[in-house]
Amino acid sequence: MASLYADENFNYRVVEELREKGHDILTVREAGQAGVSDNEVLRHATEQQRIVLTFNEKDFIRLHRQSDEHTGIVICTVDRDVSALAQRIHEKLTDVPVMAGKLERVRRPSS
Repeated sequence: MASLYADENFNYRVVEELREKGHDILTVREAGQAGVSDNEVLRHATEQQRIVLTFNEKDFIRLHRQSDEHTGIVICTVDRDVSALAQRIHEKLTDVPVMAGKLERVRRPSS
């Protein structure tokens, strides 16, 4: 399974669901990095060989455009159905087994 790094605003309930699916997830808070810049989040994730999980589309697209020298970024849309979001993330990570240098989106289905 994937090694992931959930940024500060990522839903912790989704983190728990992904852990139940076998993913290795570290959160920014657990890493003692709360309050650091998005650039530092990406740098730390890359150093730890982890894929960033975020809801912050604008800033992480900008960072990806500046450099694709990272372990991967998954940008999600907020979904109150945390189980469904966790499942979509899990499926994305299964469909795209090599995330290095890539930015992928996981969107909530339209109603």
